[in-house]
Amino acid sequence: MILNGKEIAHHILQELKENICSLAGKKPGLAFILVGHHPASHAYVTMKKKRCSEIGIHSEIHFLPETIEEKELVRLIHTYNKNPEIHGILVQQPLPSHLQSKVIVKAIDPSKDVDGFHPLNIGKALLGYTDGFLPCTPLGIVTLLKKAKIPTAGKHAVIMGRSNIVGKPLAALLMQKECNATVTVVHSQTPNLQKLSKQADILIAAIGKPHFVTEEFVKEGAVVVDVGINALQDRAGRRIVGDVDFAKVSPKCSSITPVPGGIGPMTIAMLLHNTYLSCLKSL
Repeated sequence: MILNGKEIAHHILQELKENICSLAGKKPGLAFILVGHHPASHAYVTMKKKRCSEIGIHSEIHFLPETIEEKELVRLIHTYNKNPEIHGILVQQPLPSHLQSKVIVKAIDPSKDVDGFHPLNIGKALLGYTDGFLPCTPLGIVTLLKKAKIPTAGKHAVIMGRSNIVGKPLAALLMQKECNATVTVVHSQTPNLQKLSKQADILIAAIGKPHFVTEEFVKEGAVVVDVGINALQDRAGRRIVGDVDFAKVSPKCSSITPVPGGIGPMTIAMLLHNTYLSCLKSL
């Protein structure tokens, strides 16, 4: 079965649109801060802004030069922190090397951290608190599994990748009582990586290497979630592929996400979901 994240995200956004329309005299607001001229970041923010417009979220993009000083960026974030019309703040990554991501993320008011990366929100996610914001990609993965009626309780989930954006927070979510999975995290320094991956009932690939996961990593009947987004240039031209070799792996799977059209749309849907929740909390 193909896990169509694009279709599931569409249904989530339509439900959000109805909920936003029912808000009397209030409209969620989301501010994007974009530093520099990274083409992929520009394209991604433009897509997010378009989705905001489609469901009734006010959004604005603040473009900044690549040479901006850290204190100026922090000052702008504090301005949005105080703006009652803005319920979510997203500073698009990656940032130029002279800007410290940890400093920038900590400057965002946790109540407007709809990306879910502020240390306070990450801590709440780890502890199982429900009053913070969950990181969008891990939340999108868990939501996709739930909407597709794929059971996680008692299943062995193997996460390939230990990033702060996906691997670590996803492990925390899958271990919570809402999911009840047994979680293993593997990475570049893990011995017997292939052997461990092949034990997974649910295999999540988030390592940033195109077509790294082949059929040798996957046991028969496993669920495979591909988080990777990689630009690949070959004889077929330039195309976007995942961390999983879809053609080789899909015959062994019970379910698999495609790239594109899998986790990417779910991530955006969760961002707008968090923005809506932030607006509700402000009322």
